[in-house]
Amino acid sequence: MTKKTAWVKPLTSLPVSLKPISAMQKKHFGVVLNPTRWWGRMPRLFWLVALFVGFLERRHARLNPVLRALLMTRVSQMCHCAFCIDANSLRLAERSGALDKVQAVSEWRPSPLFSDDERAALAYAEATTSTPPRVDEAIKIELKRHFNDAAITEMTALIAFQNLSARFNAALDIPSQGLCDTFKGKPHV
Repeated sequence: MTKKTAWVKPLTSLPVSLKPISAMQKKHFGVVLNPTRWWGRMPRLFWLVALFVGFLERRHARLNPVLRALLMTRVSQMCHCAFCIDANSLRLAERSGALDKVQAVSEWRPSPLFSDDERAALAYAEATTSTPPRVDEAIKIELKRHFNDAAITEMTALIAFQNLSARFNAALDIPSQGLCDTFKGKPHV
């Protein structure tokens, strides 16, 4: 398999305004995350994106942390974003405490590992990520069985954010960093 090379080069030095984000990434991951080196060309926009995802990932979000990571992982897979698959798989493994859901998420329908609410959310994420979105009545009815309107709205925002992130990274061939390879089976929320 041939390794892709980014056709738009990453920044080697980040703007001063992104030092807080890069310091946080170094502390948590040991490195600055690859997308930061591309988004760094637009620091104000990057801060807005970071604030958006920060809100969606807040402690008192309407969706539980495992479900959020599960949806972000599935959308990443559908968009073929190597970096996002890696980063979100790590997040899912940390939050669920194991690799079983990470390994099953691409084939979630026949798997016994997913609850009914996770299945409804995954079907919605896939339908929403399709181009154009294909959210039929059956998906809506099933989603409404498990989530209220506020949770569905937040879920839609999360899915839309992950589409933005994954499509940005995939279009620019931003590579994976092997983050999920470091998972040691310790839950982290």
